[in-house]
Amino acid sequence: MKHHPLYASVLKGGTCLSYGARALNEGGYQSIPKVVFPGGALIGCTAGFLNVPKIKGTHTAMRSGILAADAAFQALESDSREPIQLYDYEEKLKTSSIYKELYQVRNMRPSFHTKLGIYGGILYSGLEAYVLRGYGPWTFHHKTTDAAATEPASKYRPIEYPKPDGEISFDLLTSVSRTGTNHEEDQPPHLKVHDWDAHAEAAYPLYQGIENRFCPAGVYEYVDDETKELGKRFQINAQNCIHCKTCDIKVPTQDITWTVPEGGGGPKYSLT
Repeated sequence: MKHHPLYASVLKGGTCLSYGARALNEGGYQSIPKVVFPGGALIGCTAGFLNVPKIKGTHTAMRSGILAADAAFQALESDSREPIQLYDYEEKLKTSSIYKELYQVRNMRPSFHTKLGIYGGILYSGLEAYVLRGYGPWTFHHKTTDAAATEPASKYRPIEYPKPDGEISFDLLTSVSRTGTNHEEDQPPHLKVHDWDAHAEAAYPLYQGIENRFCPAGVYEYVDDETKELGKRFQINAQNCIHCKTCDIKVPTQDITWTVPEGGGGPKYSLT
């Protein structure tokens, strides 16, 4: 996309400072999970408080953090001997500007997955934004998860991308180095698959290495290996991971477990 004349004319002569990637939580109002658990709470994008049409979530993240802090203070001030549960946080959320804002835009993203199709979704989103403003008496629902929506590779023709030119586009390893990611090689891998061979047998024939295509850091690979029945060996380069969480959301087999790595090793996004 960066080589399209419209973008290339702006980027030409510039210097790439940083690289990063992040999966957007597009579920919105319909996908908000239970946000409290013993000793903790979900805030910000962890709970899916992104306003999808605006692609903005910093303000809702800050607001939810304030509400969680208030609830935590009240819980710590109480004389109860029971394990701390931030029930007040959940109640405060439901009457906050966060829920009101997400409710008003709840139908925009799901409208693209109805019979209306992409063009109908665009038209409906315009109607919702300028006329209905979220006050329609109906609520569209998400039909399936991102993982379940993945289609077989045989339905599509592989895209042949041009080689990076080193000026506007760059090779993957150079881009990853610009994230500032530095996972120590001797730490336990934070990306885990119970049975790597079983994963390859379930995923590769149908999806032809989809992890290679959706991962922005080259973490997942299918390496040629004649000793395997598929002729391919599944491999995880956890050191490259830039914490976008796409694999946790998108992999059709849903058998990749993303755990918290050692602190301080993730992307820096320092812009220096």
